[in-house]
Amino acid sequence: MNNEIDNFLDYLILERGLANNSIAAYRRDLNELQLFLSEHCSIVNITIATDSDIIRYLSYLNRRKLSTATISRKLTAVRTFYRFMVAEQIITVDPTANVTLPHPVKKLPSTLNLEEVDMLLSAPDASDIRGLRDRTMLEVLYATGLRVTELVSLKRDNLQLNVGYIRVIGKGNKERIVPIGSHAVKWLQLYLSNRNDTNPFIFPGKVKGHLTRAAFWLIIKSSAKKAGIIKSISPHTLRHSFATHLLERGADLRIIQEMLGHASIATTEVYTHVATDMLREVFAATHPRARKIVK
Repeated sequence: MNNEIDNFLDYLILERGLANNSIAAYRRDLNELQLFLSEHCSIVNITIATDSDIIRYLSYLNRRKLSTATISRKLTAVRTFYRFMVAEQIITVDPTANVTLPHPVKKLPSTLNLEEVDMLLSAPDASDIRGLRDRTMLEVLYATGLRVTELVSLKRDNLQLNVGYIRVIGKGNKERIVPIGSHAVKWLQLYLSNRNDTNPFIFPGKVKGHLTRAAFWLIIKSSAKKAGIIKSISPHTLRHSFATHLLERGADLRIIQEMLGHASIATTEVYTHVATDMLREVFAATHPRARKIVK
């Protein structure tokens, strides 16, 4: 029943080189559609769905109170699948061709100010190897703006600390070179000099391999609590703060795009809105006549 889905996922892996997390998301979304078609439309093969079936599916997602962004993502996965089916001549008509959704509202990323960043980075107790690891991870994340998966997957041979950069394997196995500042270099050197194992990963897990994304999520949550940071933060918060602070200090948007590994400049442009909001707040708080003209 799912041969078509499996063939499509093979295409995403072999031809488009998507990361494991992306493949898993496509699989979940397509299996969810297949289950809906089976239970609500008596359709056992996903390839014979019509546009009416897809619209019913979207209505079902909407009734579940999913956000527009989530529904749009699921529709994108479904649409990509059916376009592949047409290209492979398995079907002749794409049932999603005329199905549209309203554009999701772009949610501005949460960020930390410089004082909060200092508090967060200083929270781990670096007197033992575990705290030293945690401090180093936070320093590297803020210094480079890496995605969490990229951070935990770093290996020793990704580092070129003598010249101040790291080699990162990002989404779609695309490689990029990211500069790293002297503070993060110092912590990496200190941490690695205190390691007494041969694990090739810079941040190893409890068994073999590297630390998991979930484990790092717990690290940053506990560090924020210890630092007394009240606002809700996630591992992505430091990535957003990295980009926002660069933009505030005059970094070119294209350079930030390259460092973040964004395929499209449109993804990076969200930070211009963050910076504009911050400028407005500073103006309102400091200009003697701002309160009369800024709402």
